[in-house]
Order: sequence, then structure tokens, then C-alpha cells
Amino acid sequence: MKSFSLKKQSQQSKARLGVLITKHGTIKTPFFMPIATKAAIKSLTVMDMEKLATQILLSNTYHLYLRPGMSIMKSSGGLHNFMNWSGPILTDSGGFQVFSLDASLNRVGINKDNNIKVDRIITDKGVEFRSYLDGSKHMFTPEKVIKIQSIIGSDIMMVLDECVGNPSDKKKASQAVDRTTKWAKQCLQAKHKYKIDNLLFGIVQGSLYKDLRLRSAAELKTLEFDGYAIGGLAVGEKSADMYKVLDYTTPVLPEDKPRYLMGVGYPDNIIEAVKRGVDMFDCVIPTREARHGRLYLWKYKDINKKFYETININNAIFAKNFKPINKDSAIKELREYSFAYLHHLFKTQEPLAMRLATLNNIEFYLTLMKEIREAIKTNKL
Repeated sequence: MKSFSLKKQSQQSKARLGVLITKHGTIKTPFFMPIATKAAIKSLTVMDMEKLATQILLSNTYHLYLRPGMSIMKSSGGLHNFMNWSGPILTDSGGFQVFSLDASLNRVGINKDNNIKVDRIITDKGVEFRSYLDGSKHMFTPEKVIKIQSIIGSDIMMVLDECVGNPSDKKKASQAVDRTTKWAKQCLQAKHKYKIDNLLFGIVQGSLYKDLRLRSAAELKTLEFDGYAIGGLAVGEKSADMYKVLDYTTPVLPEDKPRYLMGVGYPDNIIEAVKRGVDMFDCVIPTREARHGRLYLWKYKDINKKFYETININNAIFAKNFKPINKDSAIKELREYSFAYLHHLFKTQEPLAMRLATLNNIEFYLTLMKEIREAIKTNKL
């Protein structure tokens, strides 16, 4: 059965509407995935997600593998049962998390948070790494990450890939492309070997080098994945460089498969990527910034204008602002609690502060995608 159907191509840009069918439900594209890295969106429940009409959540193979571990995941019957979520779930393979370990190390390879050595070794066989929890050694191979994601029960699985930061040495980026293609083939073979019928996406790498990106896309296209992700962006480059990569990468990806820009981004990034033909997004921004009191608010429900603003609720100007956080929200608390109250909660470090701010930001992002879909439908994007 074909998992993706293209429903409309914009007359104004490369933006498009589609429908993605998964085991746990049908998703309208373009869409944004709130991040439940460790089987939870920080401070929220899946019931909150249902109230916000969330279509799909993203979780992470690397973190779930380390904790709670595959024994508990098997005993619970998979991640859907474990976290009580009935909708679709996408899991990253853990490749990016292994890459990002470097950012958490000091010069002698020690994790700065808990003094555990978490060095990694990448070979053609896979990635050997130490757990950031207890320093124990582990190995991720292409076959292993597919088996792990099958146990998790991911509706959409991602291949193991090698991500490099930007800017990157071209030789290093080329080697990463070679390895990513090799691993992608092995992931696909493992999917067939174990008769796994979950969707599997390939990941295009290549840093900021056009020839490498086009080579990566061409190699992955021959493997007939269910979808194609663009990885290795939003890792240090300017937005203009990201858009340049999308300008020449998305046109060479199959039109009849969904396109996923991994780890992106700010609202403006999302709109620009949609206009370049991208269908799927995820990012830590709405939840991470909520934890620091940064709120995304609508100015106009017209995404062709400067449609939103961001505020820092910690600023003194909000101490006497008794307007509701969002009078139009689907969440009662956001309709009834005021900016002044939320300001007070942050100042007194009450956990409710993070919950309300996170609800606000997640709802903003999901509403943004709804407005984007409507703008594509009416040829206004």
C-alpha cells in the first residue's frame, strides 16, 4: 500500500499538501512533530497533545535504548503502550545524538555534567559509544538500530547516518556520505530480513557541498525508501546557507515521497522550507525556549506578514499584564491564566510555569502548520 499521496501543489511556490499513512493514523502534510525524546514532552501529557490535535510525536532511539532499555520496552508492548499514545511516532536512529556527544565533552573527553567519559568511535561497522548515564560501552550498527526501532514500535524509522557539523572539511563530509549510504543499504536489508513493515526513511547528508548532497540523494533514491530526510542542517550554518542547500536538494528527491527536514527550526525557517517543498519538521525550540520563559505569540493569522512575536515572560513589563496568555487557545488554562500570573510562576520557579509556557509554544507551532496548510490550499503562501 502506498504510504504517501500528494494532494495539491502550490501555484505560488514548491509548497505542497499531502497525506502520509502510518500504522497508527493518517497525517496531513506539512506537519510539525513535538519532541518526546525520552517518551515524554517535558511537563506535558499525551492527553495535552490530544487536546491540541497533535498528529505525530517524535522520540529517540538512543535515549530509549539507554533508559528505560529494551527489556522494559518489550515488556510494555512498545512505546505507544508505554507512554499511552495512540497516534503515530517517528524515532530518530540515534545518529545525531552520537554526533552531538562531542558538544558535551571537554578537552579530555569527559562529560561536563556528570564526569563520565563518553567518547565515541565511528567505523564502517557502526558507532561505538559510552553511555552518558554510567559510562558503559555500546555499539550501534545499522541492523541494530532497525531492531531497536522495531521493538519501540516506531511508525516511521530512520536509518543510521553519520552527521557532521557545519562548516565541515569536504573530505570528512564525503566520507560521511559514503558511510551514510552504506548504512542506509544495511538498514533496508535489516528491515526486509526481519519482515518489518514500519516505514523507513533514508537521510541525505553532504554538509554544505552541492556535489555531495546531490550524490547522497541520487544514491539513496535507488534504494526506494518510504521517505527522504535532509540531515546535517541547523548544525552551525546560517539560514541562508540552509535555504541554498534546500534549493538544490529537494527538487531531486522523489515527488511521490515525503521530505523531512530534520531538527528545523524557527517559524521563519519552517515557512521557507515549506516553500521549497519540505513536508515534515521537528525541533526542540518550542519546548526548550518555553523552559526559559520565551513565548511565541500570534500577531496576525496571516503567515505572509510578520505574523508572530516572541516575548520573555520574565521581563518586569508583564508583572501587571492581566490579559490571558492566549484567549483563543484550545487549552482552558491558557485562556484563563494571565501573563502576570505566568510571570509570577517563573519568578517563583514554580513547575507550573514550564507547563503553561510549553503548552503555549507547542500550540503555536501546531497552529502555524495548520495555517500553512490552509495557505497552500488557497494558493496564498
